Amino acid sequence: MSLPPRSPAAPPLPRPLSVAKSDPERKFGVGAGNGTAVNTGFSGIIALVLTTSFFAGVHLMPEHYFRAMLLERGPTQHATVLLGFWSIVILLLKRGKLSIQRKALDHAVIPENHEFVLTSQTADHVIRNIHALADDPNRFLVYNRILIALSNLKNLGRVSDIDDILRASAERDESSHQTSFATLGGFLWAIPVLGFIGTVLGLAGAIGNFSSLLDKQSDVAGIVGSLKEVTGGLSTAFETTLLALVVALVIQLWITSQRKAEEMFLDDCQDYCLKQIVSRIKILPYEQTREA
Repeated sequence: MSLPPRSPAAPPLPRPLSVAKSDPERKFGVGAGNGTAVNTGFSGIIALVLTTSFFAGVHLMPEHYFRAMLLERGPTQHATVLLGFWSIVILLLKRGKLSIQRKALDHAVIPENHEFVLTSQTADHVIRNIHALADDPNRFLVYNRILIALSNLKNLGRVSDIDDILRASAERDESSHQTSFATLGGFLWAIPVLGFIGTVLGLAGAIGNFSSLLDKQSDVAGIVGSLKEVTGGLSTAFETTLLALVVALVIQLWITSQRKAEEMFLDDCQDYCLKQIVSRIKILPYEQTREA
């Protein structure tokens, strides 16, 4: 008697959270840091492409003040635009990564049953819930904090240290958050400096042209007719600074907004851990005896 054919096993349910499928850096196979950290080299390549495309478009524009300001005021304009695009790409990537991280806060890892308490015996249940929610939970800051804390609870059975472990993880994430803005801080310093360099070059060229005009022209009419060469240097001096200050202002305001959003997210992570983990911990009698 032949046995009936076995039905194929049901495919595993897709996990709702995935950094690999959502993070643009990982889609291109680029190694990225945890949290909202951005790969500087990857963002630099994108910025270089954007800068090249931008100036190619400016070259096709008809004669205009904007075209002259970008193409006829020296190499500092190109460097300023490149750093501006680079900063924008980093900020856009950080915004996308923050959106991915925030999705983890929308899912509860503790059962909704109010009778459930977190102990060294039930820690495995919470860990399984986290792995069911995300394909790589260690990539999510809030889940990584919880997994580290529950590993201590599961392996050592010491629930009294859970809050301390979560606080230590929060401090580490705060430090990583500050470090992720280091490159942007360097760019924000360099952009106005490029403008000042353009100012010095423009003034130097204007003064040099004016001196040569005085040597070559003996009459006032000739000097007035040749002042266009001098005003070109003055345009370089002021317009390089103008572009750099405008770009720096936009980037500074954007950085302030992004930094505030990430700090609010870190605060929300602490609240999440407090409500989901710390408030549901229960020390069993034998654990009290062990810790005593």
